[in-house]
Amino acid sequence: MPLVNRSNTPPVRDLDDLLTRLRLGARAVLVSVARTEGSTPRETGAWMAVLADEIIGTVGGGQLEWQAMQHARRMLAGEGGAARQRYPLGPRLGQCCGGVVYLAFEGLDGVPQAALRARLAAPLRQLAVFGAGHVGQALMRLAGDLPLALTWIDSREAPRPPLAGAHVRCEHSDPAPAAVRELPAGAHVLVMTHSHAEDLEIIAACLQRQRTAGDLGQIGLIGSRSKWAAFRTRLLARGLDEHDLRRVTCPVGVPGIQGKQPAVVALAALAQVMQAAG
Repeated sequence: MPLVNRSNTPPVRDLDDLLTRLRLGARAVLVSVARTEGSTPRETGAWMAVLADEIIGTVGGGQLEWQAMQHARRMLAGEGGAARQRYPLGPRLGQCCGGVVYLAFEGLDGVPQAALRARLAAPLRQLAVFGAGHVGQALMRLAGDLPLALTWIDSREAPRPPLAGAHVRCEHSDPAPAAVRELPAGAHVLVMTHSHAEDLEIIAACLQRQRTAGDLGQIGLIGSRSKWAAFRTRLLARGLDEHDLRRVTCPVGVPGIQGKQPAVVALAALAQVMQAAG
């Protein structure tokens, strides 16, 4: 039976899929990057699980991953094999990264699932998105494949995540600014609601939290320079100062990405979040 390679799914769903398969009785060998030297396709801690009919996750693709998969399948078949292997990424593997990858191989029979989840769960950056309009929906579709823990908030009704099982918590908050005080520390914030008046109140709430706690990440606001000019005047009139306002990015998004289609705006905004969170 040919293997199904699902190495392009996001890390949270990879782990959920693996644990589900193990609960159903599947056997698997965990292949993880134990150490690297020089230029390599994946970082220490990256992993894939090799099952009889499926691959979940990725340790870098190419001949490196193919050879690792063959080694793991021999272990699944009871043929034994080293628990750790060294792979030079040079002419021998036909990969010109030039570094060295050390892979660890571990059978998962009998490993407690709680312990496995704790070991393999990827660290997620917190992102709060206010607004479930066209850009918010496009953003969530893209963000589902990124290492982000998402809080999606709308004042009209709780939005529905576009992808089943995506790592997103959906909330209804009316008024929307009330949700700002409940955001996790370190959260990046993107504001893109249906209402400019609501956007202003959310931004004001974020800046007030920054004044008192200083524990939010990037604060991004969808809109034009003229919108931000109007917001600046109103925020300054409320007693905020230029130091406060410098915490807001508007227009939001990585400069140079052209286009106003919702998916393009969402892509630029997420790229900026990933830069800030890196």
